[in-house]
Amino acid sequence: MQAPGRPDEDRRDGFEHGGWATADNDPVMMQAMGQGMGQGAVLLFGRRTYEDFFSVWPGRTDNPFTAMLDNTEKYVASRSLREPLPWQNSTLLAGDAAESVARVKEQPGKDLLVMGSGELLQTLMRNGLVDEYLLMIHPQVLGRGRRLFNEDGRRSNLTLVNSVTTTKGVLIATYRPAA
Repeated sequence: MQAPGRPDEDRRDGFEHGGWATADNDPVMMQAMGQGMGQGAVLLFGRRTYEDFFSVWPGRTDNPFTAMLDNTEKYVASRSLREPLPWQNSTLLAGDAAESVARVKEQPGKDLLVMGSGELLQTLMRNGLVDEYLLMIHPQVLGRGRRLFNEDGRRSNLTLVNSVTTTKGVLIATYRPAA
């Protein structure tokens, strides 16, 4: 899942395949992404992804996503950031990420949508805080890089609730943890 969008996005551990996902974009994927983001969810980021998105999206005019990202409520789980956060509609979740996110999930309102934020997702998965996975499985094997489901993760059974295949062969699969 590391650095799908740009060559310079995330070079941790010598990762040299940045931008690997862009060739697989097509109208089917854009529609699925727009549909997911258009459901009015609140965004939840880890620090690294938040800072990366903030460095790229505000002010861009060549896409349909900037206005949505700017105007959507955003939570940022971080132990190192301090308020005020620079991107409009952003709220810091300081301290323990699992505890902070659990408190937000208890509040009535919109769903939380996590984009990227692999380290945060590891924490959420370990603590049973993921209700649904929307996975974009690309027809590529990179051989290395940061993974969503890593070696030290716990075993989980998932139930497929929806799938779409794009014209470029990307499988967009929605799974929920099995009961």
